[in-house]
Amino acid sequence: MTTGRQASRKAHPRTPGRGVPLALLVPALLGLAFLLVPLLALLLRAPWRSLPEQLTSPAVWEALRLSLVCATTATALSLVVGVPLAWLLARADFPGRGLVRALVTLPLVLPPVVGGVALLLALGRNGVVGQWLDAWFGITLPFTTTGVVLAETFVAMPFLVISVEGTLRAADPRYEEAATTLGASRFTAFRRVTLPLIAPGVAAGAVLAWARALGEFGATITFAGNFPGRTQTMPLAVYLALQSDPAAAIALSLVLLAVSVAVLAGLRDRWMRAV
Repeated sequence: MTTGRQASRKAHPRTPGRGVPLALLVPALLGLAFLLVPLLALLLRAPWRSLPEQLTSPAVWEALRLSLVCATTATALSLVVGVPLAWLLARADFPGRGLVRALVTLPLVLPPVVGGVALLLALGRNGVVGQWLDAWFGITLPFTTTGVVLAETFVAMPFLVISVEGTLRAADPRYEEAATTLGASRFTAFRRVTLPLIAPGVAAGAVLAWARALGEFGATITFAGNFPGRTQTMPLAVYLALQSDPAAAIALSLVLLAVSVAVLAGLRDRWMRAV
């Protein structure tokens, strides 16, 4: 019996390699080389002999620890507020929903440095909200570890929201409606029925958000600064090391490259699946 995927392949056969027009093959190979050559250069120029020494230095481990803690915390915060936001965009019908969706996805295309400036103007000591946090509670967010988490959440949460919203739109809402007709509240139906259905999409969005948070640079250095042990994450350490110790910068870059490859491998069933 022919499966749905096999039928799809038969209905949409791939073009044989020998049939690829030269006008498409040449720029395609150039684009592939443009993406791969820098990564290969990073591997070829890596100080493999001194790599263990580079990666075991206290500064590297401190930057790595801070990066992992901040990225994980930012992902958790994105899950807490991003999943309900995705549900609102996918299930609720309200005026201006398209505008809200556009604003939610704006950090995806906004330069990270601009995001950092916006956070500084909003949550800084003299910011729109930050001045009240400082006056009423004595809370100062810029140039702190908390500031790193907020900067990473700002740039990473849209990845989670988009992933979860797409999964919610693909999920059949009749299961949720059936649960409500049986007496469950909307929140109970979401928690008991919808959330298990969209768990793969939530997991994929969380991984993407975590990877984006781990690699964040512009918003972090603008809003939180570059203080070793407090706000200096791995990307900032790479930037600083590149000016004085290129070998250390390459070693740190290899760590981030390995994390990126691991994320891609974890999402291979979602992105690298043959269609």
